[in-house]
Amino acid sequence: MARHKFKVGQTVLFEPGKLGTPASSRDYKIVSLMPAENGQNQYRIKGISEVFERVARENELSTR
Repeated sequence: MARHKFKVGQTVLFEPGKLGTPASSRDYKIVSLMPAENGQNQYRIKGISEVFERVARENELSTR
């Protein structure tokens, strides 16, 4: 299994796929690392302007 690319506390850009809930902003903070699903690392993330957390796949996240 590949190591997670991002770390807890890191700020990332989130670009969800077409089937996901639209993002209210692009800047998100990594809240926790989650186990991989279907070979893709996952993260729990939280948007600065959102009151809830999301689950994002690693391919939906990037740095500036």
